[in-house]
Amino acid sequence: GISVLFVHYAGKGGNQRGTSKKEDILDTVIVLRKPNDYDQREGARFEVHYEKARGFYGDEASPFEAWLKGDHGTMTWQVQEIEDVQLNNIIDLHKDGLKQREIAQELGVGLGTVNRGIKRAKEEGKVK
Repeated sequence: GISVLFVHYAGKGGNQRGTSKKEDILDTVIVLRKPNDYDQREGARFEVHYEKARGFYGDEASPFEAWLKGDHGTMTWQVQEIEDVQLNNIIDLHKDGLKQREIAQELGVGLGTVNRGIKRAKEEGKVK
């Protein structure tokens, strides 16, 4: 079979420039985004979001975070669901003593997201 990889960039507003007709024939469209807490010293680290997923759905189409990790001269890709990354960030900030509003502001998420994250972490025994 033949595969086509079409690489496009987003404009200043974060969206593609030009017509969206170029995506009509594509089976999969992904967008790479910079994580809110990204530090360029970390190197290659980004969120992968599916904007179009023909032929797969549900958990297979869930967004995830990917980063390149070097270990003893070997580079490997690591991946983790964005929900898990977000939960870990909420837990870390909660353990640091931040209030829920402060956590929400720091991570750029809603107060409800933080509340649910802390509740889930308590249920899983990750925080008191």
